[in-house]
Amino acid sequence: MNEIIKVNEDTQMMSARELHESLNIGTDFRHWIVRMIEYGFTEGEDFNVVKNDRVQIEGGREVKREVTDYDISMDMAKQICMIQRTPEGKQVRQYLIDLEKAWNTPEQVMARALRIANQTIDSLQERVGALQQDYERMKPKEIFADAVSTSKSSILIGDLAKLICQNGVQIGQKRLFEWMRANGYLLSNGSSKNMPAQRYMDQGLFEIKESSIQNPDGSVRITRTTKVCGKGQIYFINKFMEMKNAN
Repeated sequence: MNEIIKVNEDTQMMSARELHESLNIGTDFRHWIVRMIEYGFTEGEDFNVVKNDRVQIEGGREVKREVTDYDISMDMAKQICMIQRTPEGKQVRQYLIDLEKAWNTPEQVMARALRIANQTIDSLQERVGALQQDYERMKPKEIFADAVSTSKSSILIGDLAKLICQNGVQIGQKRLFEWMRANGYLLSNGSSKNMPAQRYMDQGLFEIKESSIQNPDGSVRITRTTKVCGKGQIYFINKFMEMKNAN
């Protein structure tokens, strides 16, 4: 698959400026992005504002300017492409759909979880004595739960929503964000919106992933993304199963 636009694999976010360029938009970026956001996108959920240093030639010399960019989600980018109603919009949207399918199918999410389980099982098999006996008594689901909860791996909240769906509770990424904010797991306001509350960070349910993304012009932007730790994955799956059984 030829890369049309750079998408961060960990966060599944991309630069709005790069999308604007890929779509061959004639309108100035500053006016275009404001108009796109007015379609109903939410800061902290669909996009984050970032400041980048850009070096450009002015009057024969290099000048560093701060420019505003937006890290936008995969869903926001696909909707923007559809709004454009152009061949470029259709092409970029199809590229993003194919990329998302490759990364985020339920099979791929489960495959990652099973790889974690297999790695932990291999580690358990190396232990001796009583620990080995405990391991042999564990049921497959308990092994899987132990593997995920003790793993250092973490997943996006969108991937957690898919795991919850696989356990019989239908919820999408947006509704899961709303539920976590309403129940105090994520912050609701300000520049830290959708960042985890400190007490749940302390409990090991979440971590904040910082990523450095290099722009085509050589500047670097830093993004912060909430991810759910292994312990948090088990916690929230059990939480939603309890809620389902209570109804």
